[in-house]
Amino acid sequence: MSSISKNSLKSSLLQLECHFTWTLLKQDVDLEEREETIGDQIDFLVKSNITNYNLLSYICYLKNSNEEALLNLQKAEEEAKKYHPDEIARRSLVTWGNYAWIYYHMEKYKEAQTYVSEVENCCKNLSSTAQFKIQLPEIYAEQGWALLKFGRKYYDRAKDCFENALKNEPNNPEFNAGYAITMHRLEGFSLRQYEDACPSLEPLKRAVELNPMDTYMVGLLALKLQASNQADEGERYIEEAMRKTPDTPFFLRYAAKFYRKKGELDKALEILKRALALTPKSAFLHHQLGLCYKAKLIELKKTRYPPQEEVDELIQLAIFHLKTVTEQKSKFFSAHNDLADMYAEAKMYEEAEETFQKAFQINTLFYDDKQEFYHRYGNFQRFHMKSYSEAIRYYLEGLKIEKNSYGKNRCRKALKQMLEQRIKRGLGNAADFGTLGLVHNLNGEKHEAIKCYEKAVALNPDNEEYLSELCQLRLSISS
Repeated sequence: MSSISKNSLKSSLLQLECHFTWTLLKQDVDLEEREETIGDQIDFLVKSNITNYNLLSYICYLKNSNEEALLNLQKAEEEAKKYHPDEIARRSLVTWGNYAWIYYHMEKYKEAQTYVSEVENCCKNLSSTAQFKIQLPEIYAEQGWALLKFGRKYYDRAKDCFENALKNEPNNPEFNAGYAITMHRLEGFSLRQYEDACPSLEPLKRAVELNPMDTYMVGLLALKLQASNQADEGERYIEEAMRKTPDTPFFLRYAAKFYRKKGELDKALEILKRALALTPKSAFLHHQLGLCYKAKLIELKKTRYPPQEEVDELIQLAIFHLKTVTEQKSKFFSAHNDLADMYAEAKMYEEAEETFQKAFQINTLFYDDKQEFYHRYGNFQRFHMKSYSEAIRYYLEGLKIEKNSYGKNRCRKALKQMLEQRIKRGLGNAADFGTLGLVHNLNGEKHEAIKCYEKAVALNPDNEEYLSELCQLRLSISS
């Protein structure tokens, strides 16, 4: 193939709407885990799997398995024929785009050009002005699902995609489900729970209303109702869905989470074990099992004389499941933190330290993940290693990140409590008063901050930082 025609082919490929042009980066996802999850969805969710097979094909390409990628594209084509016999071409545009790219990477340029031409002809038939791109709601939605499955940094783009799809088909159950899931996940990373607004509740209700048999969505709605102080209504949804789909692991995992949060830990464990029998490699289920055993441990420790044998058994069960998660899913940040906590409970401090460090080295962490890490690691230093200076250091690291999050609030609360206890016991030094002044200042408590900095300066009169902060605070009050 001449360099001119090869460049022309590449130019055409870049104009296609498919996974290869949606900037889905390999480093942002655990390929093995994602492949496992998509496989389970294909097995257990009864619906057209064009989207899943296309995404699976792209993941196979990222794993350098081009032949397997092609097999998944064939399955996507079969799904289009089975579920959309009157719209095969329209439903195959993304599939054909993926075919073209894979053949291009295999240096089979003739086959790649064939699929490029296929897309071009289809677009011309559907719209006289289109060449390689056409704004179809199905394509917006497919892009939205792909973005969702590639992780948190893609959620805002996924939201835009589903909104575009819904402009054309506002009553489409699948598009509404995608939009509701995206809103639910975005909301989970915000501080909206401190406000009255709950942006994902209405989209979740709408999705369930349009497709009551989608118990995956029913489970999400139930959890959202529970979080919105409407637990009784949420439980009614859970019980009804249990009757409809008692053996669907993607619903059972949310039902179990609902009962764990309700405090019915034995019921949650029973449901999780049933789901795990269906999908034994599910990292989500192992994580939930670990959290259930951790919750049972906390309950047991509230009793006056908890039997050490039972305590040890719960710790080991939690460690087993959480370790399974981290081995399967190397980028599951919260599972690493939870495992480190349980190692600390078992007095396995070297393993705890190593696991915390692995958590912090994950390359996909956001600011709130880091703040959560600083809080959890600060607690480890404070309560297990009895290193108060290190605890203060890490809580402060969480506060230094400007954006707000639950983790930052926890760092602030823990630091304030710790410093006030030290000062009350007469152990407070200039650094303690200065740090407490900083905490008060960040809370907007300027008068309390001034008092703390005055005490810090009294103990360390030559400290320029304390003098400067004190001067600025006094000026801000007087102005």
